[in-house]
Amino acid sequence: MANVIPVKTAAETALADAFGRLRDRLPGAAGVRNLRDGAIEKFREQGLPHRRIEEWKYTDLRNLMREANPIANGPQSLPADAGKVEAILAGIDHVRLVVVDGSFSSALSNLSALPPGLRVTSLAEALVRGDEAVIEALGAGAPDNAVLDLNTAFMSDGVVVTVDAGVHVDIPVAIETRHTTEAAQATFTRSVVLLGAGAGLTLLDSYESPDGIAHQTNAALVLKIGDGAQMHRISAQAQAIEAQQLSSLLVTLGKDASLQSFALEAGSALTRNQLFVTYAGDNAKALIAGATLLAGERHADTTLVIDHTALGGESRELFKAVVDGDARSIFQGKVIVRPGAQKTDGRMMSQSLLLSEGAEANAKPELEIFADDVQCAHGATCGALDEDLLFYCKARGIPQEEAEAILVQAFVGEAVETVEHEALRERLLAVTEGWLNVRV
Repeated sequence: MANVIPVKTAAETALADAFGRLRDRLPGAAGVRNLRDGAIEKFREQGLPHRRIEEWKYTDLRNLMREANPIANGPQSLPADAGKVEAILAGIDHVRLVVVDGSFSSALSNLSALPPGLRVTSLAEALVRGDEAVIEALGAGAPDNAVLDLNTAFMSDGVVVTVDAGVHVDIPVAIETRHTTEAAQATFTRSVVLLGAGAGLTLLDSYESPDGIAHQTNAALVLKIGDGAQMHRISAQAQAIEAQQLSSLLVTLGKDASLQSFALEAGSALTRNQLFVTYAGDNAKALIAGATLLAGERHADTTLVIDHTALGGESRELFKAVVDGDARSIFQGKVIVRPGAQKTDGRMMSQSLLLSEGAEANAKPELEIFADDVQCAHGATCGALDEDLLFYCKARGIPQEEAEAILVQAFVGEAVETVEHEALRERLLAVTEGWLNVRV
């Protein structure tokens, strides 16, 4: 019987070759190097995911990612202008942490007056000194996933944020991940947030690149939320329309811990936003929401896995997508209730609004339940704007475009309202209004 040798694409070959050149220059001692070697070996065997893999049936990355950009070698110069996402935080006191072209920049970050109990370092420094807590967290809740394998192999830098037990940081911490170069490049960053028992933090992570350049971003964020700790996370993506954005969120929830997460996706030609949440302790809670705004020919995929492994977990998921032009939206959500995870309460909803004939929305909600004392449900809707509501608005003198904008904002607003920080919530609503005026 003949051996079948899969043909490697140009992107797969370029990534494998790049690791060979960079391996000895990437930060980390033997333990981290073994992690990298194992990850790249898996990638060499499996390649980029494609439509024959169930989790990637709607996003054929092997086909969509034809070329691999050169790996970023750190910033050639620091950007003089403010980032796109900084408007969301304008006038709000916060801790600013900036990752530029794959490297943490202390010069652009404000580290001089950190609140008591909050510590910040770069991921590269933590890997070089062999920080056990950070290295252990790198793989926490990590699934078998090619995009995450690539991030593990190439992760160059990022931010490590540690909040001591019992400390509630009363101002937001913002991690900005930016591309600045005029030549298209690829970055692989990973940030780690370690929240001690009973601690509290509001985190904003953002991703952006200059217009007109097809940068590639592969970013991972690890949240380890200790017993009784509270995390409020907001994510904003404002990449150029030519860019590709692959992001992974890995969350581990301790006993009585809580997470509120909201993500706004409004950029890049290709987006894959994947979230993996593991309930490691009893009675943990998570509210995970998101809004995706698409036009043109953009492709955005949100894939979510909620893994209940402990007693009494509560999960709520609400995702909204507004799709215009010939854009395509995908939502894949899976809630798993493991044997013994009794008293689990899970609810998941995905809703899509199509604004044009060419717009497309795909939804695939799933429940896998292996316990008998649970309450779980999922739902999905997809449709156009309500003609009766449009008529009602126009009958009162509201022009067609303004009426559409009002209804779309109300639709998206249900997800944005999950953000507790009032000023940030208002800024995010303003971003959705700005997108409605442009729709690119």
